[in-house]
Amino acid sequence: MGFQQGLSGLNATSRNLDVIGHNIANANTTGMKASRAEYGELVASSLGASGGGSKGIGVEVTTVSQQFTQGNISVTNNDLDVAINGAGFLQLRAPDGSYAYTRSGELKLDRFGFIVTNTGAQVLGYQTDLAGNRLSFTLNPLQLPTAAPIGASQTTSIEAEFNVDAEAVVWNSVVPNTPLTTYGTSLTGYDSQGVPIPVSLYMRKIANDQWEVYTDPTSAATATATTVATLNFGTNGQLASTVPAAITVPMTSPNPAIGTFNVTLDVSNATQFGSRFAVSNLEQDGYPPGELVGVKIEENGVILARYSNGETQAAGQFALANFRNIQGLAPQGNGEWIETLESGQPILGAPTEGKFGGLRAGALEDSNVDLTAELVNMMTAQRAYQANAQTIKTQDQVLQTLVNLR
Repeated sequence: MGFQQGLSGLNATSRNLDVIGHNIANANTTGMKASRAEYGELVASSLGASGGGSKGIGVEVTTVSQQFTQGNISVTNNDLDVAINGAGFLQLRAPDGSYAYTRSGELKLDRFGFIVTNTGAQVLGYQTDLAGNRLSFTLNPLQLPTAAPIGASQTTSIEAEFNVDAEAVVWNSVVPNTPLTTYGTSLTGYDSQGVPIPVSLYMRKIANDQWEVYTDPTSAATATATTVATLNFGTNGQLASTVPAAITVPMTSPNPAIGTFNVTLDVSNATQFGSRFAVSNLEQDGYPPGELVGVKIEENGVILARYSNGETQAAGQFALANFRNIQGLAPQGNGEWIETLESGQPILGAPTEGKFGGLRAGALEDSNVDLTAELVNMMTAQRAYQANAQTIKTQDQVLQTLVNLR
């Protein structure tokens, strides 16, 4: 009789409606992946029976599979929001020490500076140097230096790129003599405690294709100012040589315990062309202490921390994980999955490496639920439910007819 077949159809269709309802309920859940109920027929057959001896006994939901297609990316302008554009999952360590994986990039900072999810799970990544180069392949919780300011860094080198006027006259060939301050520039360096120290550079022409560099601002107007280098230019306007070959600039800290220290001066890009004196680049590598004021996440997952002293330093790199069979992952709720025997072990890497997708900072991946398709599926499932109920009703009518036979 068809009671069991109709009942199995009702159960399977009811479960399908549960799946569809779950999809619709999570249409606005970040990183959510839609599910689909997949059916299989039930057949009863005895051992050794031919094909004609089998009997259909209904239907069952064989599995509920997840559709890991890419969701749309919505811009949020929140610094810690990240969307994965492509393959991969963020790897998490839950408060109980277990590991999970997610596509949801709604990230926060806890009171210790760790990057965490809304459930408190720590996001894992790689340690990097200050330039963003990965130091090892060991995963650690990502932590931003929010507890204390970064320390000061003493200036050790200065890079100056400038052009001196090839048509300038030798400084003492005219009356009055060309003032030493006619051609010059300045910048601020720092001692080991981050105290700013003004640094001035003055240039004057002493012969054709030959200039001297001075750094003593107290005697800049006199001919007795201290010279630190002589620049010799070739006929092509490029710097040919310097005396000394390795130029150093003395800097004196206001702290007597630090005193005077030498800083390397790089003028290798200096030129002498027939145009006005101009400085095109002036850099030094020191900085004062600074507080964390913001972060920026690069496409390759490197976290750049911005400080109040103008410095930007790498503070780690996000790691991504992928699996041979992502359908084998077990959903745990809150947009998280865990590894299973069917999924295989995670394959780890960094964003944009190999088949891993890139990270989009200040954005989130939307749910991949197609609301229109789900509503159509719901109506189809409703009609299937009604049809299975009708088979039970019809079977009941047939049974009643048999019972009433006289």
